Amino acid sequence: MECSPPRRGRPPSFDRETALHRAMEVFWAVGYDAATLSQLKEAMGGLCSPSLYAAFGSKEQLFREALDLYQGSVCRWASVALANEDTREAIAGLLRQAALQYSMPDQPRGCMLDLATFNFAPASAPIRDLLRERRHLGEAALRARLELGITRGHLPQGTGTAAMAGFYRTVLVGLSIQAQDGASRERLLAIADGAMFAWDGWLRAAA
Repeated sequence: MECSPPRRGRPPSFDRETALHRAMEVFWAVGYDAATLSQLKEAMGGLCSPSLYAAFGSKEQLFREALDLYQGSVCRWASVALANEDTREAIAGLLRQAALQYSMPDQPRGCMLDLATFNFAPASAPIRDLLRERRHLGEAALRARLELGITRGHLPQGTGTAAMAGFYRTVLVGLSIQAQDGASRERLLAIADGAMFAWDGWLRAAA
């Protein structure tokens, strides 16, 4: 179908925020490389290629904005969980909220940050590196919260916070993959609760 871009490359009814949210859901559901421009344009209200490029610049830039939107809105539950005064409850709450959020019925399952990285083409190396950096930042936030727990006396001095953060970050990735594979919410919650049995082991190792 012929598509002539209107003034400034946007259709008269163009809503940038809505279009970005719909693009985010496509990337979240299928990943970066697998998301085609046709899928993105259709999801974003039937945009023409010139309109999409005028609004977002490129597929890579669109993904970067979609990822920022995902982390700044969909993932707010993570920072809320980590703000719990009690360190153990902060981590337990993070895992349980992940189990709940990754299995919501009205959105793609799992975590966009983890699942958008599968099967990257060489040309997509900048996106691969971006996601790797964001994941490292997420693990650093976990470690910082555990270090705060030492300061508050919730964890003993000498607790291996680097390994502990890596362990619980790995659990989060596992929950995401399990969710995408169709695991029930009950199963995800059981995994989240089970991971907390390791907590006392970390404390004993530090004692």
